[in-house]
Amino acid sequence: MGQPTHAPGSHDWWRDAVIYQVYVRSFADGDGDGTGDLSGVRSRLPYLAELGVDALWFNPWYRSPMKDGGYDVADYRAIDPAFGTLAEAEKLIAEARELGIRTIIDIVPNHVSDQHPWFQAALAAGPGSPERDLFHFRPGRGPHGELPPNDWPSQFAGTTEPVWTRLPDGDWYLHLFTPEQPDLNWAHPAVRQEHEDILRFWFERGVAGVRIDSAALLAKDPHLPDLATQPQPHPFVDRDELHDIYRSWRAVADAYDGVFVGEVWLPDAERFARYLRPDELHTAFNFSFLSCPWHPGRLRASIDTTLAEHAPVGAPATWVLCNHDVTRTVTRYGREDTAFDFTTKAFGTPTDLTLGTRRARAAALLSLALPGSVYVYQGEELGLPEAEIPVDRIQDPMYHRSRGTDPGRDGCRVPLPWDAGMPYAGFGSQGEPWLPQPVDWPSYAVDRQERDPDSMLTLYRRAIALRPRFGTGPLTWLPTPEDVLAFSRAGGAICVVNFSATPADLPAHSELLLSSGPLDETGRLPQDTAAWLYA
Repeated sequence: MGQPTHAPGSHDWWRDAVIYQVYVRSFADGDGDGTGDLSGVRSRLPYLAELGVDALWFNPWYRSPMKDGGYDVADYRAIDPAFGTLAEAEKLIAEARELGIRTIIDIVPNHVSDQHPWFQAALAAGPGSPERDLFHFRPGRGPHGELPPNDWPSQFAGTTEPVWTRLPDGDWYLHLFTPEQPDLNWAHPAVRQEHEDILRFWFERGVAGVRIDSAALLAKDPHLPDLATQPQPHPFVDRDELHDIYRSWRAVADAYDGVFVGEVWLPDAERFARYLRPDELHTAFNFSFLSCPWHPGRLRASIDTTLAEHAPVGAPATWVLCNHDVTRTVTRYGREDTAFDFTTKAFGTPTDLTLGTRRARAAALLSLALPGSVYVYQGEELGLPEAEIPVDRIQDPMYHRSRGTDPGRDGCRVPLPWDAGMPYAGFGSQGEPWLPQPVDWPSYAVDRQERDPDSMLTLYRRAIALRPRFGTGPLTWLPTPEDVLAFSRAGGAICVVNFSATPADLPAHSELLLSSGPLDETGRLPQDTAAWLYA
C-alpha cells in the first residue's frame, strides 16, 4: 500500500502536502440511498491511503437544508443526517489518522442557513431586536421602504438577483449569496465568540485543519454604502477588520497545532499576502493557477507571481487544477478557451476530451512538481470529464438564479464511479444517485483503472509516490525552447512540459522517473506531455 509522504507527527506537514478534496455527497454511498455519506468515505479510506495523500479536505458536512450544497449551515456542531452522525465523523477522523491521513474541515463564516437557530430567533423577535443585531437587518429605501438598502451585487456570477430580501414586517436582510444564506454581522462579539468556539469543538475532535470559505467577505462597512459611489475601501471585500479576526483564530489554532487554508480571491498580490502573515492564515488557495489557460507563458507567469506573492511572508504556495465549483480539468483543457471564468460558462461548449485528457495528465505532473502543497479534487485522479446534467435534474442555485443561462456547478459534482460492473458504477448499490451519472461513467471506474498501467489513476499514484524526489527546496527555471517549460528542484528532480507541436529534447538526466505519455521513437517529449527526470 502507498504511504502518505509525511508521518502524522511531522512538523509543518502542510507546507508540501498532497490534500484530497472530498465532496461527501458524491464520493461514496455507504447506505444505498443515493447520497454519499461518511460510511462510504470510511469504506474507501484504503483507496485514499493507496493514492498516497497526506490529508482529506471535506466540504461542509454539517446539518443543512442543502440549498447551496451544504454551504448553508444550520448547525456547525452536528453532521447532516444524510451523511451520518457526529460519532461517525469522529471515527472517520481517527481511522484516517491511523492510516497517516489528516482531516481538514470546511468552515462557512460569512453566512448561515436561514434555518439556523440564530436567524429563526431573529425572524421571531422582530425589527430593532438584539437578535437581529447578529445579522444585517435594515429598513428599505423609498417612500415606503420598498427599495433595497443598497446596490450590492450577488456573489453568484452570472446573476443579477438582489442581495437583500424583504420580510413581511418591512425589514430587509443581507445575503451576498442566496436568500437562504443570511450574512452574519462580524462586528458583533457574539459572532466572533461563537466561531472561535466552533473551531475548538472540531480541533478537540481531532481535525488537523480548517478551510475558510469566502474568507475575504466577512467584514462589512457598517454604513453599507452603495457600490455606485465607489467607496474605498471596498464595503464588503478584503476589509482591514478581517485581519484581527484571523489573528484571534490563529491563537485558537496554535493551541491545537491546527492549520488554516483560506479561500481568498484577490487581484492585489500585496493585499493577498497579508492574510498569510505568520500570525494569520497558514495557506490560501491559488486561484490564479487554477483559472490559467493551458499556455506556457501564462502558466509560468502564474507560477512566478504566486511564488513571489508568498515569499515575503514565508508561506507555502498551493496548487490546484479543479474543485467543486470549477469545470473539470479534462473538459476545460479540451476547449478552445482553456482558461476558467465563472462569467463565461455556457451550455454546449465544444470539447475535445482526448486532447483535454492528454493535457490534464501533463498538468497533473506540472502541479505535483511545484514547491508547496497540492490539492486534488475527487475524480481528477480518474480523469473524469465535466458531466452534462439534464436541465430538469440540475440542483445548483447558480443555474436557477441565472434563469438558466449558467449551467451551474453540478457537472463537476457527479457521484464517482468505483466498480464498472455494479449498479450506478459502484457509487451505491441501491438508490439512484442524487445527480445522474453519464452512460460512459463505468469506463472511468476505479476497478478498471487499477488494472490499467496507463490509466490516469496509475499516473496519479505513481506521481504522488515519486513527488518526494523533488525535495522541499525552491524552483529554478531551466533554459528551454519557446513553448517548453522546464525547472529543477533542490532534490535533484526536473519537470519538463512541452506545449509545442514539435517534439522537445529532454534536458540532460540520468533517469526518467515518469512521463504523462510515451516519448516519441527518438526519445523526445511530444506535444502536451510532461516528464519527470532525475539529474
